[in-house]
Amino acid sequence: MRLPLVCVASLAVCTLLGAQPVEPLPVPDQVIPLYDGIPAGSEAWDWKERVIFHPKVQLEFLQNVVRPELLYFAPAAEKANRTAVIIAPGGGGVNLTIRYEGTRVAQHLARQGVAAFILKYRLVAHPEPELSLAYKKDAQGVIIEGPQKGQNIYDLATADALAAVAWVRGHANEFGCAPDRVGFVGFSAGGELACRAVASPAETRPNFFAPIYGATEVTATPDAPPVFLAAALDDTWGTDGSLALFKAWRTAGRPAEIHIFQTGDHGFLKKGGGGDHVLDRLTEWMRANGWLTQPPPLSTSLSNKTDSR
Repeated sequence: MRLPLVCVASLAVCTLLGAQPVEPLPVPDQVIPLYDGIPAGSEAWDWKERVIFHPKVQLEFLQNVVRPELLYFAPAAEKANRTAVIIAPGGGGVNLTIRYEGTRVAQHLARQGVAAFILKYRLVAHPEPELSLAYKKDAQGVIIEGPQKGQNIYDLATADALAAVAWVRGHANEFGCAPDRVGFVGFSAGGELACRAVASPAETRPNFFAPIYGATEVTATPDAPPVFLAAALDDTWGTDGSLALFKAWRTAGRPAEIHIFQTGDHGFLKKGGGGDHVLDRLTEWMRANGWLTQPPPLSTSLSNKTDSR
């Protein structure tokens, strides 16, 4: 049985795929359109955004993002540290795990004094409110059926990620942040977006990044930003990518930290391992690198010198 449930903020309408109710999603302090007008590539997209709850994994999934947005969660005023972080939830390019890898993470970082921006990036369309019934795409991200046929969803999502970094950096001072303290935390497919942003030009490259169970191949340049990596040993895909990226950063002499937990599976959904506390480990790493401490007053100009603290 499917029951309608109205969600808060701009997160559309929830459909419950079971009898268990879910609490409303946290309300962001601000909802920011990522583009002025309709972004290139989605001019003909007219389907409705929605959130579904899947009882088997007890998670909410956002589907059918057509107009990318940033959901802003303001930092705790007494701890505000001029650091901004973009958060990209995972979901294979067809869903966004909106609470578990989105609002939960944003609220955690906001409590540490970080200005948190959840990135709602474009996805493959779902004709029905089911977790796995999106239109098909190939391994390169090209959609092979449905109204988006022929479009590459990975390229569109990457464009959204780069636009998010540019927007947050360009508006950093308006949010009490410094343009050279913009990080990118991504989970699974969102981690791949973080890696793609790091491989981009300086103006859209984050100053630090954390691809969590979602690292992919990136060239470690002499000025590559510091990286935090985490995965579970029983998640082969997440572990192999994380180890490869860590090795590349270590070989290049760039700052890197990695946590490979013994158990947890993909998404750390198998509870009882160290991955249950990955946000605490991320916070410790950010604090050790100075991003949870107020910078000197002159640290306000655009810079890609990621290890100048």
